Amino acid sequence: MTTLRFSDFANVVFFTGAGMSAESGVPTYRGRGGIWKEYDYETYACQTAFDRDPRRVWEFHNYRRGLVAGCEPNAGHRLIAQLERERPGVVVVTQNIDGLHQRAGSRNVFELHGSLWRTRCERCGKREASDDAPLADVHCPCGAFKRPDIVWFGDMLSSDLLRAASEAMSHADLLVAIGTSASVYPAAELPRLAQRAGAVLVEINLEDTPLSDLYDHRLRGTASAILAELCDAATPAPGSAPH
Repeated sequence: MTTLRFSDFANVVFFTGAGMSAESGVPTYRGRGGIWKEYDYETYACQTAFDRDPRRVWEFHNYRRGLVAGCEPNAGHRLIAQLERERPGVVVVTQNIDGLHQRAGSRNVFELHGSLWRTRCERCGKREASDDAPLADVHCPCGAFKRPDIVWFGDMLSSDLLRAASEAMSHADLLVAIGTSASVYPAAELPRLAQRAGAVLVEINLEDTPLSDLYDHRLRGTASAILAELCDAATPAPGSAPH
């Protein structure tokens, strides 16, 4: 059994998915009780749906804003933020759009799928941030509807953001994947960059994923509990696969 110490690594990347925020009460997407089991993305979360009925799409996203606004960063978010304050080489690459990493204090955050708390205008290009829940005015000053600045089904990820996240992965000494389903591409491929760079790979999840075999250590439990154990340098991480 191997003892992992964050202090042994200069460049640490936390790669987080919906399971990271599930402890905070944010609904997951594909897991038990996932939001796409109740709502059809073709009606609420794609450009075609927005073009067809932007008000209906905004009703859904304002509902999501309200849900997330009532959630707080959990102990796992706060531990990651604390590590970032202590170690300049800590980076967060997240698939989450809830902003909980930033609310916990993290600053080096790459939001691969955008943010629920930003809007953009497809007509004039204006971007705005607002933590209002619900967002009262969904019209841009130019007259068009604002669009949630998130990656919907069928959207392409920002090439600049994907490049920056890939760079972080390629320079990682330690990659810690937390709560990812390993089923959303191209994000799911990013850990392979860290593996090719020789990083130690750790997966924290409640259950196995399609990419579990990629990881050196597969730790089963909640993000808060496992991260607390990993932050305790004197305690070997339980459930670790041999390195």
